[in-house]
Amino acid sequence: MSDKNKNVASTGNTVGKVTSAGGPGFGNKREEGLSGKVLLKVDGLKVSYGGIEAVRGISFDVPEGEIVTLIGANGAGKSSTLRAIVGLEKAAGGTITFNGAELTSMGTEQIVKNGITLVPEGRRVFVNLSVYENLRMGAYLRKDDLSADLEWVYSLFPRLKERHWQAAGTLSGGEQQMLAIARALMSRPQMIMMDEPSLGLAPIIVQEVFDIIREINRQGMTILLVEQNANMALKAADKGYVMETGRITLNGTGMELAENDEVKEAYLGKSHK
Repeated sequence: MSDKNKNVASTGNTVGKVTSAGGPGFGNKREEGLSGKVLLKVDGLKVSYGGIEAVRGISFDVPEGEIVTLIGANGAGKSSTLRAIVGLEKAAGGTITFNGAELTSMGTEQIVKNGITLVPEGRRVFVNLSVYENLRMGAYLRKDDLSADLEWVYSLFPRLKERHWQAAGTLSGGEQQMLAIARALMSRPQMIMMDEPSLGLAPIIVQEVFDIIREINRQGMTILLVEQNANMALKAADKGYVMETGRITLNGTGMELAENDEVKEAYLGKSHK
């Protein structure tokens, strides 16, 4: 693909059953209508490691209540983008605005307080703590009662409730991924970012993970998703962006990108339908 950012729109139960209990921590359910409000705006973002520029002046929006995905190969700058948004990497240039607040001068703790949380690549649960203790760690900045949120995440992930006193390190990979998502939800975010949630999981578990992503979004959660499994990501996404070597080269709705010939050849396989 060329480096020019092209808008495609211009061309046209292993882990646990997903339930819909209704979350206590965020806005209206999706079926009640999307607001159209831009919740996250990234403008000219640059991220550098020493003399290497990993993210090269990218710009994109995440509207409230939608699923937006960044797809691309390893090293494209996707994870660096998420880490910059949540303050784990310092932006070398550009601005990041969330719900009207400029984030680039904030630390990670303040960004989390402002309503963004990250499910990191590789899950990174606290292996020596129980499921319950991991969930409480997700709410470490909160001082209010957690009981309603705990019941809600247990309703989303029944297997976690069954194993709430089990050490997280003894869970399966799929169960650990569900725990990582549930832990992030315990902070009551306005937007959740997920970095490679399908990584290392069996296909049947990947489908369950994406069922959960859709259900959380249906209940009103805004989601920014980084994913190498472009097929699953684009099926779930309202809008997508293709990243290559630190730049956004294509954007469009999930459906438009899934039907784009360049995307098919590069990420979905020439025979993908």
